[in-house]
Amino acid sequence: MKKLLTSIFTLLFVFPLSAQAPKKLNSAEIKQALNKLEVLGSVMYWAAHPDDENTRLIAYMSNERNLRTAYLAMTRGDGGQNLIGTEIREYLGIIRTQELLAARRTDGGEQFFTRANDFGYSKNPEETFEIWDEEAVLADAIYNIRRFKPDVIITRFDTTSGRNHGHHTASALLAQRAFDLAADPTVYPDQLESVDVWQSKGLYWNTYNFGGNNNNEHDGEAGYFSVPLGDYNPLLGKSYDEISALSRSQHKSQGFGSTGRRGELSEYLRHWKGEMPKEDVFENIDTSWERVEGGKEIGKLVQKLNEEYNVQHPENSIRELMRVRRMVVELKNDYWRNVKLKELDIIIKSVLGLYLEVVADSPTATPGESVTLTIEAINRSDAEVTFDSFVVEGTDTKIESERYLGNNERYNAQTELIVDLPISQPYWLKEEASLGMYRVDEQTLRGLPENPPAYMARFNLTIEGTPYSYATPVVFKRNDRVIGEYYRPFVITPPVFVNTQESVLIFPDNEPKDINVTVIAGTDDVSGTVTLKLPENWKIYPDSQDFDIANKAGEYRATFQVLPPVGSSEGYATASVEYNGGTYTSGLKEIDYQHIPFQTIFPESQAKVVKVDLKKKGQFVGYLMGSGDAIPESLEQIGYNVTLLDPNNITAEGIANYDAVIVGIRAFNTIDRMPVIQPELMKYVEAGGTVIAQYNTSMRNQPAIGPYSFSISRDRVTKEEAEVTILAPDHPLIDGPNKITQEDFKGWVQERGLYFPNEWDDHYTPILAANDPGEPSRKGGLLVTEYGKGYFVYTGYSWFRELPAGVAGAFRIFANMISLGNVSPEQTKVDVENDK
Repeated sequence: MKKLLTSIFTLLFVFPLSAQAPKKLNSAEIKQALNKLEVLGSVMYWAAHPDDENTRLIAYMSNERNLRTAYLAMTRGDGGQNLIGTEIREYLGIIRTQELLAARRTDGGEQFFTRANDFGYSKNPEETFEIWDEEAVLADAIYNIRRFKPDVIITRFDTTSGRNHGHHTASALLAQRAFDLAADPTVYPDQLESVDVWQSKGLYWNTYNFGGNNNNEHDGEAGYFSVPLGDYNPLLGKSYDEISALSRSQHKSQGFGSTGRRGELSEYLRHWKGEMPKEDVFENIDTSWERVEGGKEIGKLVQKLNEEYNVQHPENSIRELMRVRRMVVELKNDYWRNVKLKELDIIIKSVLGLYLEVVADSPTATPGESVTLTIEAINRSDAEVTFDSFVVEGTDTKIESERYLGNNERYNAQTELIVDLPISQPYWLKEEASLGMYRVDEQTLRGLPENPPAYMARFNLTIEGTPYSYATPVVFKRNDRVIGEYYRPFVITPPVFVNTQESVLIFPDNEPKDINVTVIAGTDDVSGTVTLKLPENWKIYPDSQDFDIANKAGEYRATFQVLPPVGSSEGYATASVEYNGGTYTSGLKEIDYQHIPFQTIFPESQAKVVKVDLKKKGQFVGYLMGSGDAIPESLEQIGYNVTLLDPNNITAEGIANYDAVIVGIRAFNTIDRMPVIQPELMKYVEAGGTVIAQYNTSMRNQPAIGPYSFSISRDRVTKEEAEVTILAPDHPLIDGPNKITQEDFKGWVQERGLYFPNEWDDHYTPILAANDPGEPSRKGGLLVTEYGKGYFVYTGYSWFRELPAGVAGAFRIFANMISLGNVSPEQTKVDVENDK
């Protein structure tokens, strides 16, 4: 039984899972794939987040050494920032997962994860393991080793605490433990139902070369092994650094566009564990076909096939390829049999110009619904190919129609599929997560980058007299007028969705507000009742609303009036739909960026409702968006009129009528015109306006941000519960219109703040101080100065997380910042200590 499970699971994780155009290799790429077919070796790169991986090394190992290469990321990058949109947390994790998959499609690697949740920055591994479940992450790391069976493991980071992000160091410490334990059958024995124990031969650290200049730093030094990452691959037409740049540029949500370099470039692998080689980390590892029983003859045939490959006529290789495939099918080694069958299938398809695809007539369907599948099979060679049958695996859907596929003669057919599977929710989001860990109960899913396809279809053919079977996912495809051929994954959805338009609703007074709920039909003819459940002592009108939607994707919009209680209160408003005897509480979230496949998620449909005692002065706010956040919507929740400003059209005169202008996160990092905009903002302040500039990362040549100088450091306070000291209690930012107390710093999420200034001109007044355990007080997180008739504020506190999360105190402090320009003259004359 274990052998069967292993085979099935290996097939599961080696198939491409994203909805992409069918992989079609050109003649040079076929030659590259034949080179790889000769090699039976594997390497796993190991780090913490999306973007940590060394894409140069992955590209080199996969395409020069022709090794099966993977990147194991501890997390999906959920805790970072988003430079291309407003998605954060689990939605950002989905984006970054797909960006990693896009990177691997570029550099030739594969992608895996653990269940660890990226909760944000930590300063040491001890802090990381306070939040991650160390043993659960270790179990996942070991499972990935046992599944992928790397001959060599390479870490991005070393084990020196305090030198890097705590997640980084933690990943290296886990690699040290997992290397030793993966071969022990007494360690996590339940895993052995689907994988075998495995002992990698070597563990190495990829020493730091972030500047790319230490070409000869460790030459001849014991324990260091040079890797020539600047080599050029003529079949791919690029150097490995150029491939790396294309791969790294897939991390668009992090702004990691990269330009490739050419010429010599070496990096080093430092030996940590395993047998010490003399010159090359793979010199003591057999990476030939002889490493598997029955592989010697296959190796000879593959070598001969590769040597005789005709770039002008790749189809001439088909008979020998089919002979190799017949021999590989008979291998006893499950792992290498399945890996090499996958490689062979892509080569066979490519040498024949064989196109096999199955397309659903809709991108979505509900359980019990029927969809029409259109299949296409075409052989673009003179090889003897016959279509025998088609079947959707696990269903009764099939086509049996023996048909000869002549050169370039297309075969099309249609059939119906009755959907009988559960909804396609990303597997790590099906259960409620903790701060540090996702919950995944099914062992064989742990570590996969995404869900397996909803349905796999299998084409059964005969090629040159040999039966041949090829599996491919059911996808959706249409023509887009702008981008052309457009693929989406085929997903299974609930029959009805219910979305709350607002994710957070802030009640700054006792006045009622509307919560808008949208019911969306996942199928035709949906009718029922939508309701909204509120916390105790909150009132709602009406209690429920009936709806009737005729067509799939049609909508019904309901508005509920909500009255908050008199005192402070918070909780969740949960929307639900009664339909056809069932209750549905799932919403619909779609993520659509051109560089990644379309993503569909079904979050719980609820909105946080917060009654907060809040006063404000001023009404009109201009907002200059930086890397993307949801603060404008949050400010509208408490009654501000917010206008998004065009960075190409900002003048002091044009913004003169705003009560405050807010500069979004990382605007000085991301907007090229900020050196032009900043003087206009200062003129506005000098004339009596208020500018609030949120955090920017530290820059080598920092531009002027405020009217007086300050230096942004990497100082941050990662503990969201860290005690906050109010340094200037009489300052109007603290004293009014909302009197700020320690209560306002409770319930914060993820962190206090980041990239605090550590030096500033004496004109600035530091307002708050906080620090992580064992560190000095960080007083630069909120600086304010008068300039002319107005105020300038620089703040590294994480408002971009706190306001969208509905943290009441954060709204009160932010309202005070906006209100600065409207305080009375007496309030501005307070005597505060300029304590740095």
